[in-house]
Amino acid sequence: MAEKKLTREQKKIVYRKAILEAAKQEFIRKGYKEASVAAIMEAAQLGVGTFYNYFSSKEEILMHLLANLLQEVADELAQKKSAGESAGKRLTEGCHLMARLLDENQYVLALFLSVGGHGGKGGHPMMAGKAAGKMPAAKPEGTGGAPSRAPQVKDLFLKIIEEGQTEGSIRSDVSAPIIAEMLHSTFQSAAFSRAGVPFRENFEQKFRLLLEGMKAR
Repeated sequence: MAEKKLTREQKKIVYRKAILEAAKQEFIRKGYKEASVAAIMEAAQLGVGTFYNYFSSKEEILMHLLANLLQEVADELAQKKSAGESAGKRLTEGCHLMARLLDENQYVLALFLSVGGHGGKGGHPMMAGKAAGKMPAAKPEGTGGAPSRAPQVKDLFLKIIEEGQTEGSIRSDVSAPIIAEMLHSTFQSAAFSRAGVPFRENFEQKFRLLLEGMKAR
């Protein structure tokens, strides 16, 4: 990073952003498990000791990167809602976007899957307005398990499913939480599939089948 005169608060923002971006690139290049704090900080052109002024571990960075991806999807869905798109269309487009982002950033996939199918009502500091709940036993490889502050991703689409049931585009004889769990399971199935089909294509094929089952009768 080029040195320039910054206020204390500006430095915090710049350094934090640099660490997150460097970590993202290292995770893409080496995978989460093989990327070291030292390599991340070297890529960020900062001293290793600086890392712990901003993050407690690689795991915390991973959660922030996943939260950023989820926020990108949430922001896109909010724009589509403002533009008047139906819940059914937003759900389809949101799932396509989520599949693309996960395919491009597969280092977060294990964490996404470990927290995505669980959650209850309540606040969440990393995903304002979303729900947080009890964490499952599943652990993303090399992270030692996801702590309770990890974002709950199932609920990213739950409200849209409920809206679709209200507007009549999504069947209401199956509860919205069940449909949300099935949706998460589709991502999970694509990730662990042995069919020899790449993740994104695998998800898209299965999602088409799920969409047919979700349509209001």
